[in-house]
Amino acid sequence: MKTSVLVTGGAGFIGSHLCEHLLADGQKVIVIDDLSTGSLDNIQQLLSNGRFKFIEGSVRDADLIRNTIKQVDCVYHLAAAVGVNLIVERPVHTIETNIHGTEVVLCAANKFGKKVLITSTSEVYGKNEQVPFKEDDDTVLGSTKFSRWSYACSKAIDEFLALAYHKQFGLEVVIVRLFNTIGPRQTGRYGMVVPRFIGWAMKNEPLLIYGTGKQSRSFTYVGDVIKAMSALMESEKSNGEVFNVGSSEEITIEKLAEKVITKTNSKSEKKYIPYDQAYGQGFDDMQRRLPSLEKIKQIVGYEPSTGLDETIGKIIADMRDKNG
Repeated sequence: MKTSVLVTGGAGFIGSHLCEHLLADGQKVIVIDDLSTGSLDNIQQLLSNGRFKFIEGSVRDADLIRNTIKQVDCVYHLAAAVGVNLIVERPVHTIETNIHGTEVVLCAANKFGKKVLITSTSEVYGKNEQVPFKEDDDTVLGSTKFSRWSYACSKAIDEFLALAYHKQFGLEVVIVRLFNTIGPRQTGRYGMVVPRFIGWAMKNEPLLIYGTGKQSRSFTYVGDVIKAMSALMESEKSNGEVFNVGSSEEITIEKLAEKVITKTNSKSEKKYIPYDQAYGQGFDDMQRRLPSLEKIKQIVGYEPSTGLDETIGKIIADMRDKNG
């Protein structure tokens, strides 16, 4: 069992939950986060724990990453530019952060022989219409004219690079493709749909649905995701492999809005916004995004245990608590 870990991006939504889980498991945790999308509020309750250390810094700082990885048993690399809004508005930041940051982490991990878990994304499947997605399915991306695909490409390069380190140098790596992880502490600031819908509904404001609302997604409770990540880190069978981590519960964005309105007892109405108006000309999207979970179930027995209704309830309770 790993006893000390580095979590890059550990002050973020998923990262902070992962840190709590690892600390509860008795491990020592070091977090490196530049707080560009993360927040100290997410880890405030951890700062007094003697087995927890926070370092404000960038994954592109090679000296910092190298000196920290030398001290730990393994690395959870979560630091990345995320969220559709951020990707569309800051494509250079997205590409540089995701690709160069991962390159720095892998180089240091290889130097000291430390296992790395890389968080990737369902976005790498692009516009592939073969649903549910299996890990070895093709990537089908749109034109390079549309910056929305820069995120998918950057994460695909991360995957290629990680697998190359495994093949060429024998570095232990595992890649997880996350499918719309949701839960308490997630912010809607960068375009995440569930916290945005709940925030609007709690204020009785219109729920803005981009496109037709007929596009469907699956949403996964963050607690299920971090248990899967921890199990994959501990498993020898995960080395050099890619795994979907998500839920098989599918829902359209339109139905999601209706569910949120019902659960918050809101007077909000649905309002449809064309993609061009929301994101600019030429925005590309996919109609369905659903994972096959056969591979991860076979390797570590993963099955999501918290459904969408329960997860939305947890988020509503958390947001009401924060808002007084």
